[in-house]
Amino acid sequence: VQLQASGGGLGQPGGSLRLSCAASGVIFAIDSMGWYRQAPGKQLELAAVITSGGIANYGDSVKGRFTISRDNAENTVYLQMDSLKSEDTATYYCNAEHRFKSYWGQGTQVTVSS
Repeated sequence: VQLQASGGGLGQPGGSLRLSCAASGVIFAIDSMGWYRQAPGKQLELAAVITSGGIANYGDSVKGRFTISRDNAENTVYLQMDSLKSEDTATYYCNAEHRFKSYWGQGTQVTVSS
C-alpha cells in the first residue's frame, strides 16, 4: 500500500484547509484510514481516523472542527479542517491500517498563522 498525501499549507486562524490522501496498491477498501499529526517538540497524536464502514474517531483537540470522510471506491481519505487554530500547526501524516499492517504516507505541513 502506498499513500500519497496532498493539501495543507498555510491557513489563517479561523480559516479552513483540506487534506487528501490516496492509497494505491490495494484492490479492496482499506480497513481504516486517517490522519495523525506531530507538532514541533510534541508527540504524534491522532487527528482523525475512519473505517471502511464510515465509523470516525477524532482526537479531542479537533472534535467539532475537523471532519474526516473517505471514498472507498478510490481508497481516498479527506480531512476537512475548519475553525483552524495556531495549535493545529503540525506535520500531518496519512495512515492506513489494512490486514493488520500499518502504512504511512509522507508528512504534509500545515501552518496556521495570521
